[in-house]
Parts: sequence; C-alpha cells; structure tokens
Amino acid sequence: SAVGRGPEVPFSSEAYRVSAASRGKELRLTLTPLGPGPPQHLVFRFGMSGSFRLCPAAQLPRHAHLRFLTRDSPPRALCFVDARRFGSWRLGDAWQPGRGPCVLSQYQAFRENVLKNLDDKAFDKPICEALLNQKFFNGIGNYLRAEILYRLKIPPFEKARTVLEALKDEEQARRKKNPSLTLSKKLKLMRENPDLLELCHTVPMEVIAAEKQLFDPDHSDNYTAFKNWLQCYLVPGMRSLRDRSGRTIWFQGEPGPMAPKGQTSRKKRAQLKADPEAPIPKVTTRASKRRPRAAATPPKLAAEEEEGADRPRKGRAHGRKATAAPASTEPEVPVKAKRSRWTSARRGKGEAGSS
Repeated sequence: SAVGRGPEVPFSSEAYRVSAASRGKELRLTLTPLGPGPPQHLVFRFGMSGSFRLCPAAQLPRHAHLRFLTRDSPPRALCFVDARRFGSWRLGDAWQPGRGPCVLSQYQAFRENVLKNLDDKAFDKPICEALLNQKFFNGIGNYLRAEILYRLKIPPFEKARTVLEALKDEEQARRKKNPSLTLSKKLKLMRENPDLLELCHTVPMEVIAAEKQLFDPDHSDNYTAFKNWLQCYLVPGMRSLRDRSGRTIWFQGEPGPMAPKGQTSRKKRAQLKADPEAPIPKVTTRASKRRPRAAATPPKLAAEEEEGADRPRKGRAHGRKATAAPASTEPEVPVKAKRSRWTSARRGKGEAGSS
C-alpha cells in the first residue's frame, strides 16, 4: 500500500505457492513460483496489531499493506494488515540476529540457552523485564509474562538471576535423584510441577491449541474467549506497575524488591471499572462518558492497554493533560464553580472576571 513502511517486494510470477514457518516472534513467508524462477523470502514482525487475513480482493480491509492475490474467480487476497504500522517485513530468509531459540519449536535449546548464560547482565534485571529479552525468551510478550509469573506466584520485580538459579539448582538435584527417568516420566513431571521455563513453552501453547482464533478483532466472541482465558493480564483486581522500559506488568501480591520507586498501583482503578455500583465522580464529566463506550467495545481493550504501555512517558503525560482540558470549557463548568472562581479572582487581585 502507499502508506506501508515495508520495502518493495521484487517478485512477479503467474502462479506461485505461499508457505510459512515461524520462530519466536517472527514469521517467514516463502513465495515459490510454480514455473521457472527463484523463490522469494520475507520475514515478518507483527508489532502490536499486525495479522494476516484472507478476504475478497474487492473488499480489502483498511491498512492492508501487502497483498497476495489468488487465481480464484472472483479473486481473493491474503493481506498483511497492520493498523498501527508497528509491524514490518524485510527481504531474505534470515531470522533477525540476536534472537534466541524459539520457546515453542526449540524448547530444549531455549532452556539450555537460558540456564547456561545466567551470568549475563540481562539477568541482573527484574524477572518481568528479563522475560521480554528476546535474546533469551524469543516469543514471550507482555501478556504472556504476566500469565506465567502469576501461575507460579513469582513477584514480577524479583531479581531474574535469583529466580533462575534456584530453578537450575532444582533441576540438577532432580537429575541426581532420578538419573534414569524416561522421557514420558519427565513430561509427566513437567505437567504436574512446571517451572518458569516450562511455562514459557506451555502457556503460549494453550493459546495456539485453542479452537477459536482468539485474537481476531473482528469477532467479539473470539476476544471474549481470550479474555476468559486470561487469569492475570488486564483482569480487574490485579495490581499493575510500569517496568523500567515503560511496559505495564500485571500481577497479584507484592511486586518484589526491585520494584520501581514512586509509582502507584492501578489496582483501585481496575476495581472501580469492574464494580457497577461504584459511584461516578462528579467532576470528570467527559471522562465518565467515555468509559461506557470503551467497555462496550471489548476487542479494543487489550490493544489500548498495550499501546499505552508502549508509549514514552512524555507522551502519556501529554495525553493526560489533553483529557483534562475539556473540563474547563464553558458548557461543562457548574454554576457554583463559575461563581467561586469569579469571586476568588475579585478577592485576590481585584481583576474581576479574569477566568
């Protein structure tokens, strides 16, 4: 499309086959001509809102930045759709350098990569921040880290090395105690007593194995199924803080010894939204009008929270100022407030009406 940020794709063929492979947070498409000519590889990153959709070519969705047309009559289009344009694609078959083994398809290599590199400075950080480091946790994102830590009751701001060294010690002790465990017994133990690295594999597998396409924003029932699957992320009553990279981590209980100072948990705000009997503040007139509309469109909820977490702090502060400004417009100021402000101006500097 004209506004797409990806490079032009130098590929032309009367007929070709599209195949795909994934690794962590990346997807590689291979376009193979059915006649002469070399294949073309494209590696995608999806950002926050990127996805593929198959639809009639005459009814392209908005923000369809790259399209592959079928030979059907009428033709259909396989589209890379990305409303926020955080996603991207690049030419070639190489995965992005610096990303570790995939938590899904390369579990054993992923596990070994973490445990043998615990002296890396990445593990000086809180475990919630280390889980987003794609050098070691390729495939784990914001909602997954919250769900994984919640299930194990691990404080998100516990030091990563402390958590993982204990795990390493337990694994070595288990091997010494049961050196002849068969693979089936190992898998049974993993299901019954999963550790953090095992949950990095099994929790995303739960989403993949679900029958419905839980992330399709065009189907509210699918989003409802995903929302019901969540146990911690965006769940009312859970606490939340922003980590040092500005991402919001949702959790229950104490945050841990490395929690950032000077922040207030958003737990009370979540409870107010969840409680239908909670009193509505009288001052925030427009803000209170906006909330019911947001609640009526649940498919946008997770994306809005995630987008807010990704913004720099300056932008968020600016956004809060922007929402507060309409309260000073003339139609929405109560009569008593007008009189009080006018009176205080007169008493202060003698400048009546300086509002």
